[in-house]
Order: sequence, then structure tokens, then C-alpha cells
Amino acid sequence: MARTVVLVGTLDTKGVEFAFLRDRLRAAGVDTVLVDAGILGPPQTEPDVTREEVAAAAGHDVGALRDAGDRGPAVMAMAEGAAVVVRRLFDEGRCDGVLALGGSGGTSIAAEAMRGLPVGVPKLIVSTIAASDTRSIIGESDMILAASVVDIAGVNALSARIMANAAAAMAGMVLAPEVELGEARPLVAASQFGVTTPCITTARELLEARGYEVLTFHMTGTGGRSMEHLMEAGYVRGVLDVTTTELCDELVGGVFGAGPERLTTAGRLGLPQVVSLGALDMVNFGPRETVPAEFEDRNLYVHNAQVTLMRTTPEECAQLGREIGRKLSAATGPTALFIPLRGVSMIAVEGGPFHDAAADEALFAAVRESAGANVEVIEVDLDVNDPAFAQAMVDKLDAYLGGGR
Repeated sequence: MARTVVLVGTLDTKGVEFAFLRDRLRAAGVDTVLVDAGILGPPQTEPDVTREEVAAAAGHDVGALRDAGDRGPAVMAMAEGAAVVVRRLFDEGRCDGVLALGGSGGTSIAAEAMRGLPVGVPKLIVSTIAASDTRSIIGESDMILAASVVDIAGVNALSARIMANAAAAMAGMVLAPEVELGEARPLVAASQFGVTTPCITTARELLEARGYEVLTFHMTGTGGRSMEHLMEAGYVRGVLDVTTTELCDELVGGVFGAGPERLTTAGRLGLPQVVSLGALDMVNFGPRETVPAEFEDRNLYVHNAQVTLMRTTPEECAQLGREIGRKLSAATGPTALFIPLRGVSMIAVEGGPFHDAAADEALFAAVRESAGANVEVIEVDLDVNDPAFAQAMVDKLDAYLGGGR
């Protein structure tokens, strides 16, 4: 069966470039559907889905958008319509991947369309802003951004090579054989940080031996959002949320915050979840010189050249404990909270640079006081990375799920 790539772009300004991409894909044996999201001048290349259809898909009139003369709302409207069109094509079996190119406007339109597709569907944008902060563009998707190097303004000696590479990459992705991994196993999501890696490594091995497949997420803000996004999408059967450190950054102002909804998705969906307090001893900043001046007198630890950690105070820990108790108390599915009494991270154990008995006790006491009757609070006289602690969490999650085989 032929594979089809959907091309999404503003054909009034980038029509020539999209025609080039289309021709390269066709030469590689891939069918195309060209979607026009432009609103100003006439399309430079004939689309398969017109701008009128794109605007109408979101309840807008392209003429009215053009006549209003306000680019921002027009781009947002066409992005909304493009997302509807691309998802419809995917549901109809006419979208095996999406390829786009553009500046900030074209990138935002294509990205909105791509974020509406499942993880695993190839998504690639050649963009003039690919080298900037792209978190708001990519979101929780598996989108790929490729730097255009030069502005996307015609097909020249350099842009032609970059666009040809993008078309070849997309053709390769959609034409690649399906991945065969054998019998499907129940998926478990697990949260990890460098200072809780031994716990997750042990837990993953134990879960896999029991017939589960474990998706591990690095808790850097994006990791937590991605993990909960996959819960929403229905991929995950259960959650081993060992590392809730992103709550620290959200509270204090570190660089790895995952938003105020972190630790609520599993509970709202009724997914079995086993949670712990991993790495709640730390707030994350970038290189040492980027730590805000207000924190200069705090306990700081240079983790590496790119990451500086700051120990949470007893007051902050008490707030975190109350927040965790409140969020887990709202859960509609089986929920357990494990407290590692001898240390919440690799560097918070006795003798470690972040060992702080008062801060730990403030955290534990707040959890005890705020957790509702629906939350099994299990205190273990071990640190978070002790193999027996991982074993206890795995046993509980496995009991909730009824076995992986």
C-alpha cells in the first residue's frame, strides 16, 4: 500500500518550496496531500486542500480573516483549522506522516496540526526558529525540528539540499517497515531522575520480569508533561511515579517545572498509581552563574556544568507535602504513597550534601496529615534507591494491576 505524507504550509509565500518538497517525496515513491494554510496572496502551487477548507474546518471564513488585516489571529485560526484537517486525514487513513517548512508563523500552524496526531506518526518541520527555545512548539509530541540555516525564501544551492534531506528523511520514516516487538505487554509509566536512577532501574527489571513494559520519563518538566500526555492518550495501564521533583521547581521557580496539573492526571483518569517523594530535596537551575541572586545563601550543589541543585527548606517541603496529599486525595483509582524514611534521593541520605532531617520530617509530616483515606500511605525505613524499596513499590503496583501476564 502506498504511503502518504501530508504537507502543511502557507502556499501564498512558500508555494515554490512546498512544490519542491512534494516532487522530492513523489520521486521517493510517496504520495502527498498538500494543505494550504495561507491567507494573503493567491497560492503559488495548487493545493489538494484549499485555504477555504482549512479555515472552514475551524469555523472561520478565510476572506474575513484576510480582510481583518490582523496576522496574529489569522495564523491562530488557520492553525486550528489545519489541526482539524490533518487529524481528519489521519483518521481516514490518508496521513502516514506530516512534513512542513516555514518561519515562525508557518511553524506554529504546522506544529498545531502535528500535536494532534498520536506519538509515533512521523512529524518534521524545517524551520527558521528551530535553534531557539522550542518547548512551546513541540509540547509533548515527538515532533522533529530541523534548522533551515538560511531563510526559507526560494530554492537555492543551500536550501535545496536542506529541503531534499527533509523530504528524504520523511520518506524514510513513512516507508520503514513496521516495528515488531512481539506480544504486546501492559505499559507502565515510571518517573526518573539521575538521583533516583537505581530505584527505577531495579523497578523496571522487576516489572519486566512480571510481564510489563516500562516507559521511563526523565523529570525535566517536559518529561512529566509527556508522561501525563500519554496517560491521557490511553497508552498507560499504571503509573510508578517515584520521582515527583518537578513539583519543587513549580513551587520555588526552578527550570524543570511541569505545570500546576502535574500529579493529577493518573488520579483523574482512575489509573492505578504508586507514588513516592523522589528528589523532593532539590530545585533545579542551570549553570551555577544562572542561580538567582536571592538564593545565593542556600545550600547549592553543582550537579554538572549545566545543572545546579538547591536544597529545599523545611517550609518548602511542608508545602510540597500538603500539595501531594491534596492531589492524591482527589484520585479516583487505586493510589499508594511510599515514604522513604532514610532519604528521598541519592544525595539526601545521611552523610550526603542534601541530608536535612528537619526538611525531610516536614515533608513526611505534611503528607501524613493531608493524605485522604483513599491514599495508602506506606512508610519504609529505607532510602529511595534501596532495592527493597523498589521491590515494595513494584509489589503494590502489580497488586493493583492484577499481574502483567
